[in-house]
Amino acid sequence: MSAPLSLDSRVIATPDQLSSELAGEVVILSLADGVYYGLDEVGAYIWQRLREPRAVRDIVDDVVNRYAVDRERCEHDLLAFLEDLRAHRLAEVVASESA
Repeated sequence: MSAPLSLDSRVIATPDQLSSELAGEVVILSLADGVYYGLDEVGAYIWQRLREPRAVRDIVDDVVNRYAVDRERCEHDLLAFLEDLRAHRLAEVVASESA
């Protein structure tokens, strides 16, 4: 099993998916299992940030600056959301630039 995410983890959307924005939300088709997933406005905003490798900490900064959310709550919820994306093989951790 892969190591749990941290704020220093760098994440990116996997290439094994297709996604499309629809009315501010995102629909994702997992090519690995043929299942569709839907993301609301906040999930869609986060998904956009996963087009390029990004540190979880930077995504937290983006979300806190855009939405009225407490940083601690955002960190907790974002880590859980990203773990869920990883569990469904929609996101993955990549090596840091300094590694």
